[in-house]
Amino acid sequence: MIARNRQQPVVNGPAAPSRTTLSPPGWATRLLRWYCAPHLLEEVQGDLQEEFEFQVRLAGVAKARRDYIRNVIGFIKPFALKRKKSPYTTNIFRMNMFNHYATVAIRQVIRQKTFSAINVIGLALGMTCCLFIYLWVRDEKSVDNFHANKKNLYILYQTVAGNGQVNSSYSTPFNMIFNFSDQKATSTFEEIKRVVPGVLQTSAYMTGYELPWGHPETFQVGEKVQKFNGSRASSDFFTMFSYPVIAGDAATALHDISSIAISRTMAEFFFRTPQEAIGKNVRFENRLDFVVNAVYENPTPQSSWQFEFLLNWDAQITQMNLPSHLIFTTFLLDESADPRQVEENLNRYLTSRSDPKSPEKVTLGLRLFGDQYLYSSFVYGKPAAGRMVYIRIFTGVAVFILIIACINFMNLATARSMKRAKEVGVRKVVGSSRRTLITQFFGESILLSFLALVVSAILMQLLLPSFNILTGKHITSPLTLPEYWIVLPALMLITGLIAGSYPALYLSSLKPVSILKGTLRFTSGATWFRKGLVCFQFSLSIILLIATIVIFSQTHFVRHTSLGYDRDDVIYLQIEGELNTKYSYLKERALKMPGIAMVDRSTEAPHAMGFVVDEKDGFSETNTGDDAIQWEGKGNTSVGFKPASVGFDFIDILKLKVVEGRGFSRAFATDSADAFMINEEAVRQMGIKDPVGKWISAWQKKGHIIGVLKDYHVSSLREPIKPLIVDVKEYEYFGVIMVRLEPGKTTEGLASLESLCREINPNYPFVFQFMDQEYDKLYRSEQVITRITNTFAALGILISCLGLLGLAMFTAEQRTREIGIRKVLGATVGNIVNLLSKEFAVLVVISFLIAAPVAGYFMNRWLQGFAYRIDLSWWIFATAGMMALALAWLVIATQAFQSAVVNPAKSLRSE
Repeated sequence: MIARNRQQPVVNGPAAPSRTTLSPPGWATRLLRWYCAPHLLEEVQGDLQEEFEFQVRLAGVAKARRDYIRNVIGFIKPFALKRKKSPYTTNIFRMNMFNHYATVAIRQVIRQKTFSAINVIGLALGMTCCLFIYLWVRDEKSVDNFHANKKNLYILYQTVAGNGQVNSSYSTPFNMIFNFSDQKATSTFEEIKRVVPGVLQTSAYMTGYELPWGHPETFQVGEKVQKFNGSRASSDFFTMFSYPVIAGDAATALHDISSIAISRTMAEFFFRTPQEAIGKNVRFENRLDFVVNAVYENPTPQSSWQFEFLLNWDAQITQMNLPSHLIFTTFLLDESADPRQVEENLNRYLTSRSDPKSPEKVTLGLRLFGDQYLYSSFVYGKPAAGRMVYIRIFTGVAVFILIIACINFMNLATARSMKRAKEVGVRKVVGSSRRTLITQFFGESILLSFLALVVSAILMQLLLPSFNILTGKHITSPLTLPEYWIVLPALMLITGLIAGSYPALYLSSLKPVSILKGTLRFTSGATWFRKGLVCFQFSLSIILLIATIVIFSQTHFVRHTSLGYDRDDVIYLQIEGELNTKYSYLKERALKMPGIAMVDRSTEAPHAMGFVVDEKDGFSETNTGDDAIQWEGKGNTSVGFKPASVGFDFIDILKLKVVEGRGFSRAFATDSADAFMINEEAVRQMGIKDPVGKWISAWQKKGHIIGVLKDYHVSSLREPIKPLIVDVKEYEYFGVIMVRLEPGKTTEGLASLESLCREINPNYPFVFQFMDQEYDKLYRSEQVITRITNTFAALGILISCLGLLGLAMFTAEQRTREIGIRKVLGATVGNIVNLLSKEFAVLVVISFLIAAPVAGYFMNRWLQGFAYRIDLSWWIFATAGMMALALAWLVIATQAFQSAVVNPAKSLRSE
């Protein structure tokens, strides 16, 4: 290297040259810059410039330039040359840094096995909850969204306003579909396509008759007899919906009234293969023959419509003389059509077919078919979030649990921060930047997140069958889903970044001087932040606890509350075949058999009343129409009745109460001809006093009210009790036969009834339902939600306790010397436990005060979906608070006890 700062000699020569002539040769300078290594260039160029100026004064410009050139060329040596940049240099450097971070992170995990295990378990539980809820939400959102035409496929809904009430449903108004003069529903659809622009295709789908959801119906081929659940649909059904037809033609599957389309299951049961079924006859209910025109693949669990066969719906009307009660009308719109404009045109069409004097106003609306499952409830006549509410709730639960798990990680990392602080101090002293430390700590959190993800993915695969049982789903392994492999790394990164954010940012900010001097103390801000995390964590857990208690209590209430009738030990079977004409014989024989106490009949089971034949106007979904029922002093009152026809022993078999008048009796010959009973709600809405003895007419029959029934629930507790009108008809050709079994003799009674039914009705399988079990099915969603909430709430509390354990460990570590001094001065183990526990108890109490009003608000909104519901009593909140406090105290006391029993000599050794 050329010497610098030489002593300036005295030059006795000519005047100094100009500044321009003092410059070294430009080409030599450019040569130097071209070959010289960047890290040497500045220093070398400075030295050469100083040497050049010295030689100018000493020997003149020419000599200085020659020396400058000689020096530039002479410096061309291997160590001074530029290295050719390798494209791999940066990557190798980064790879080395990554390997370094990974190595340090792995060492930390191995050294701190207990803390690492707790972290991995907490994060894995949180991730597993998220993955299961993701699969559940994905499955829920996929229902009815597999159809190829889903973007243009709409379902019709109606809103009926009258008598101060607004009722909405996805069913279709009868006066829109049926022209009762000729009962040609198909021609009505053709007319709609003609008069309503934008409608390409229309289709109707309906359940079987009598019950709103239908019931299994009997088919026979040769000697094989079996019941299948099915529906009715119009001819465009298979061209509008994506139910794959595997044999036959979708376009002609339901083209006439003799056609039937059957599922793969039904085809294989009767004909071995779908192809062999085409063109064959099947016997329906031992009275009609249908030709198999198509075989379709079994509907997937993602279809809200489940059917094992489909009949042409014109056959339901013309051959069976019985239209269905629950009709769903769907439209396939043109891509350019405006659904709102189509709605307006449909309402004009409905108005043209409606009675202008009707007190009820019916309006129509359209909703995407794929939305009907999630948006199944209605608010002010518009589809609102039904099951969508649960998707939002459980998505929130997933986020809550993941946040709880991340807070747990933060608290556990904080518990080790005093020991990690020395590491931070040493690293900073030897030159590590804060950015490097942040990268290191994030690397550790992402590594633990990765380990947790591996555990979580394994747990999910192992627990998926149990989760399907828990939720009643048929979710398959997601390993083949491309989006699943996007969700997994995204979940890992999000969890790692959130969980590692506080430790990385906080620990990297510590001052090395304070650390290495041993004067490091955590600020009050950091302490309050950690306590705030614990409060937030436990607030979420207590909200889950309160929600669990409320949902469980409400579900228990609706399943076990008194309905006004006794449903225990009661079964019912459909009236079919010879059971109608030989009902009296069956009843007489059954009452003499062991295990059978009572027998009676009704048009519906008690929990499904409200769908019967109206002899004047045909069918009605929820009432018999204003013109169908008249009564003494009616005036302008409009009442939506739930009508039913029953047998003489209906009141006794269900143990109903008569509050006024009397019940039906064979002692009064006129009871079967002109006697009616109504319930208390009907009396209130009819606005009559002393109803017994007043005349009333229904179904072209005029009679008198002989008694008033005490209100009982004829549907789920989501709905208020409706007005009920009952008459005696023991000759109806449809409905159910109810049988009360003797307590403790269920098996004996069922065997007796089965042998009798097989004797009387040999062409039909013996199928029955327990009334209490069928009632429970009304609350299947609530039961599933209860099980899911219970599980996730327990996991949330478990993860929260792990986080609390971390803070307890941190506090015990901070106060190790204090605990030792107190023990030396005479403090007992109990004193130490109380000392360490009380501040955490305060945190849990604060968490409860935050969680209680939040949980109360949301659970009150959830309960609004039930007409009959529990009260949000104080004991619900107190129970949740006490449970949280007890669990927290147990965790804290355990850690405090371990700290309290440590030998004080060991604690004070460093002093």
